[in-house]
Amino acid sequence: MRFSTRALALSAVLAGTFAASANAQTATGGVSPSAPAVVAPAAPAAGAVPGAVEIPAGMWTVEGAKAKRYKGKTQDGRTAYFARIPLGAPAEVQQAIIAANKIVGLPYKYGGGHARVQDTGYDCSGTVSYALIGADLLDSPLPSYDFEKSWDEAEPGEGQWISVYGNKGHAFAVIAGLRLDTSAARDRSGLKGPQWRPDNRRDHKSFTVVHPEGL
Repeated sequence: MRFSTRALALSAVLAGTFAASANAQTATGGVSPSAPAVVAPAAPAAGAVPGAVEIPAGMWTVEGAKAKRYKGKTQDGRTAYFARIPLGAPAEVQQAIIAANKIVGLPYKYGGGHARVQDTGYDCSGTVSYALIGADLLDSPLPSYDFEKSWDEAEPGEGQWISVYGNKGHAFAVIAGLRLDTSAARDRSGLKGPQWRPDNRRDHKSFTVVHPEGL
């Protein structure tokens, strides 16, 4: 894959944010921040090449290849749905979930996550971009309609691990079986803004779907 200087800089910013959050702030999901970090095991899922990714203290994990969502609280007390990181998934998938867990529960903000990666709220494509940048899969934030045309590392169709859906009005992603979406479509929680949701939208055909190379 090709990564620009800007991409590497953005990744460094995200990495620093994750480390600071894990060490100094209340952990996500109400888990004690003193809990030890978890390193993914070497045993791969079928067809996967997982990496040893350090899981930030306070984030929950699950065996196997599928992410599982759970209800928790953000640092400021808002209800949010986080994702358990699947220990059998490839490193990039784990990193994308870790990144997204850092912003779920934040409010929907039109244009959020585009002018600056670290923002007070995120729109649909800003949310997807944040997760992908955190996994070194995207150079810089893209609007929803550009996921079809401007993501040079993407391949057409659904991926095994990550699928990104975009059209001129909206974007969301399915990562390790969970939907990362600011829309509450078919989500009984009704929570808006970045959240992990069931992969149960019925309008997939109105989106162009692409996936990162090899995933």
